[in-house]
Amino acid sequence: MRLLIGSLKEALQSVLPICAIVLILTVTLAPIFAGIMIMFLFGALLIIAGMSIFTIGSNISMQPFGDGMGVMIGKSKRKFLPLLICFAVGLLITIAEPDLTVLAKKIILDLFDSEFLNGWVLIICVALGVGIFLAVALIRIRRNIPLAYILVPLYAVALILATLPFITSNGIGETKFIPTAFDSGGVTTGPITVPFIMALGAGIASMRKDKNSSQDSFGLVSLCSIGPILSVLILGLISSPEVDEGSFNPELYESFNTQQAFLEFFNPSVAEHGILKYMGEVALAFLPIVGMFLLFQLIFRRFNKTQVLKICVGFAYTYVGLVLFLTGANIGFMPAGQLLGAKLADIGGWVKWMLLPIGMILGYFVVAAEPAVHTLKKQVSEVTNGAISEKAIGLALSIGVAVSVGISMIRILTGLSILPVLIIGYIIPLVITFFVPPIYTGIAFDSGGVASGPMATTFILPFAIGACSALGGNILESAFGIVAMIAMTPLITIQVLGLIGKIKQDKMLKKIHREIEQIDDGICYYDEEVSVNG
Repeated sequence: MRLLIGSLKEALQSVLPICAIVLILTVTLAPIFAGIMIMFLFGALLIIAGMSIFTIGSNISMQPFGDGMGVMIGKSKRKFLPLLICFAVGLLITIAEPDLTVLAKKIILDLFDSEFLNGWVLIICVALGVGIFLAVALIRIRRNIPLAYILVPLYAVALILATLPFITSNGIGETKFIPTAFDSGGVTTGPITVPFIMALGAGIASMRKDKNSSQDSFGLVSLCSIGPILSVLILGLISSPEVDEGSFNPELYESFNTQQAFLEFFNPSVAEHGILKYMGEVALAFLPIVGMFLLFQLIFRRFNKTQVLKICVGFAYTYVGLVLFLTGANIGFMPAGQLLGAKLADIGGWVKWMLLPIGMILGYFVVAAEPAVHTLKKQVSEVTNGAISEKAIGLALSIGVAVSVGISMIRILTGLSILPVLIIGYIIPLVITFFVPPIYTGIAFDSGGVASGPMATTFILPFAIGACSALGGNILESAFGIVAMIAMTPLITIQVLGLIGKIKQDKMLKKIHREIEQIDDGICYYDEEVSVNG
């Protein structure tokens, strides 16, 4: 009961500020239809309940399972079998990730016209990227390779691939595919993937007994984010998709009354929109994970009967929580976010620049509602024994996401290309990696994938799309890419946090050394006095 109350309190603190901001905007600058407002409030209730239940379920199922599998992989003396297991795990949990389904099937592919490029091609391409780089992450942990030595060349390759359409004679489709590629890296690491992968990394690293083992437990999420970016960039160059700007016309439920709004969530006759749809999607997402757990338990007998029962109950909690969360986010928050962005942008004149501060405020609070963010904060606090507090990580993430949404609003208002922003935005944190303790590099690059979860894809992205549509901008080039920005800026803010900590630590050490030297000088002077005076 105490755990439930704590989770509920955490969820309320995360979601209520967003509700308050939306309510203030809708009665001042951007009035919206009552039906959409009711759907938003219903959605908020489901998100609060879902986040609370999901947090409990993840703590007692996904994390013990991931940690147990990581320990067994870490113990294995074989070379290729653990790599094959990591590849298969990465492939299966990515296909199961609901965030990726939203991005691939509901939004992005409505804007592309290609016989080759369809929802499953994109999902499989992203899943292959995650599987390959989860295996790379295992090699890195086993051989104690600094994370920066892998991330720097990989992001350099990604940025080179992103610039290729500008320096070759390829068609416009590839250049407009760049935001999609970087967005895919962000949505890959969602509420199902992150708890499991972080626990897997902690389990693998725990089998190493050296002093760097704990800091090497971070970094798996970051490598699982860069893999999809590279694979989707290559896919864009190969497939050369044409862009269909006119096909994106989402339903905004403008004339819904209270009853119709309620039925959108729970009426069995509208299963393609309501909770039944997400029950089916999440069930399909969980089948591979439950199957992996049963196979793992049959082979290794890692858990006793009580633990197996507890993990199974945890899976049930996680399933129910994720169904409620995704139903609330997709049905309640998505149309509200899009209409809110459109209303604010449609005001015109200098008032449209209010998108910048409003977007930053929304970004600051929205990241706190991401389910995986709570998992990251708790693991960081546990691994560092409280040296890096949950509050510090949360503040750094909120500031980073606020900045990223602000930059994205500037892009929408001015038509600024995302490529120079990405180049500068990734060069800065990659350079900082050589000046901060390695643990901050792992935490920072993991946090980028964690911050860009379902709240980003179902509220912030529709908010950007609504604003871009109202301003007559190019949705694919200006609105898309905001998830990539949300995944990028925490890399800077958290490493700056590490840099500040290192500077303070160095100053403290210098002060201690000076005090020791003064004490030594005093002792030497005293010894000399004693020897002279006999």
